[in-house]
Order: sequence, then structure tokens, then C-alpha cells
Amino acid sequence: MTDPLLSIRGLRKSFGEIEVLKDVDLDVGRGEVVTVIGPSGSGKTTLLRCVNFLESYDAGSIRIDGEEVGFSAPGQRRNERTLARMRAETGMVFQSFNLFPHLTAAENIMLGLRKVRRKSRDEARAIAETWLDRVGLAHKADSLPAELSGGQQQRVGIARAVAMEPKVLLLDEITSALDPELVGEVLEVVRALAAEGMTMLMVTHEIAFARDASSRIVFMADGRIAAEGEPRELLANADDYPRLAAFLARFRASYF
Repeated sequence: MTDPLLSIRGLRKSFGEIEVLKDVDLDVGRGEVVTVIGPSGSGKTTLLRCVNFLESYDAGSIRIDGEEVGFSAPGQRRNERTLARMRAETGMVFQSFNLFPHLTAAENIMLGLRKVRRKSRDEARAIAETWLDRVGLAHKADSLPAELSGGQQQRVGIARAVAMEPKVLLLDEITSALDPELVGEVLEVVRALAAEGMTMLMVTHEIAFARDASSRIVFMADGRIAAEGEPRELLANADDYPRLAAFLARFRASYF
């Protein structure tokens, strides 16, 4: 068995007296799409932010391709330049788009390519145009975020993340801020990336999408992984896990 691309061991994270992550262990293999589901407050987003080291973790280990993410040694945080390089290996797409409002769609994608990947302006522009075409927005390259719909902004966010050629793509409830009619266009982009073998760790409440697009579903509750398995099998046997069954009760009509 090959080593996992992403390996999380004994991960702990607290905010003050509230322990949000409690000894989380999780592996993600190359080309795998792992979807994390669970109630609000279960630690899903914090888990992603620790993988990207937007949040420093208190204990445990996160390794990407064998390299520890945030620390060069126990308690020794990496310098910001090294962290920027490592974050580029874990592209993150946020639920609130996080595009720079004064930059066009193409310029938003080009920024990381210029600053982190050190691409020339022409090369960065060509990569940006390629990815905008891939997400169906070639005609919006020179549009500002305010001129785009929510779904279009989120597709630019995905293009910005994958243009950096990350080893792992992190997706944090990327449809939660969208009107229902815009959700499908964003999920289709993610579905295409999954089909091409992009390694992804995704948080979502789109249960039917998680069932169809994931290699594995992980259910979190109270800061721990309470259940995990092959999507259809796990969902079909949810009654074996009371917390999972209670969580899924409000979604059943959408995925059965």
C-alpha cells in the first residue's frame, strides 16, 4: 500500500477552553476525494484550516507528501516564506469566495502565480486564461468580482486554487453562500476535477453530491471522526451510527 498524500495523526486544536479537534486521525490517498460531513461546530472547517496552516494546531502531526506542514520541529513554527510555499501545495477554496475586489478574474488567478510560483506576467496570464476557460469563464477574464454572479465568483476561486497546481485541494462548503440555482454550476467544476484525479478534502452539506463524487465520506461530531466509509455503503448503513443517522435525517429526501 502506498503512503497517503495527506496524513493527519493525533490532531488537537483548542480555542480557549473549547477543544475543537480531539485526536483526529485521517489519511487521504493520491487521487482520492474525501468528503467531511457533520453538524455545525463539529470541527470540519477547523480541520481544513489546520491542513492549510491558516490555524496553528496544538498537538499532533499533519504531513503532505511526507513533509510536516506547519512546524520544522515540535513547537518550532516554520517561517512565513516556507509556510507560503507549503500553503501553495494545499490550494483552498473558501465559502465566501475571498476574491480581491479591485482585481479582475484573471488578475486574481495571476496573483499567486506571480508572487509564489514566480511566473512571468505573460505565463501567469496564459495559465489564468486556460483555467478560466476550463471553468467556463473565458469571457469573464477581465471582469471584476462585482460584475460576476456568486457562482461565477466561486468558479474563479476554484480556478485560482487549481492554477497553482496544489497537491491537495481543500474545499470549505463552497456552495453554502450561493443561491440554489447556482450550486450546480460550481459542483460540476468540482466533479470534473475529481474525474481527472485531483486529490481533494472537501467539507459540504450537499449529501447527494458527496455520495456521487467522493471516494470516501468522513462524519465528524464533537471534534472527532465518528464514522467513515465508502459513500453509498456508509449512507445506506447510517443507522449503525446513531449520531450520523440523526444528522442525516433532514437530508434523506435529497440523497435516497
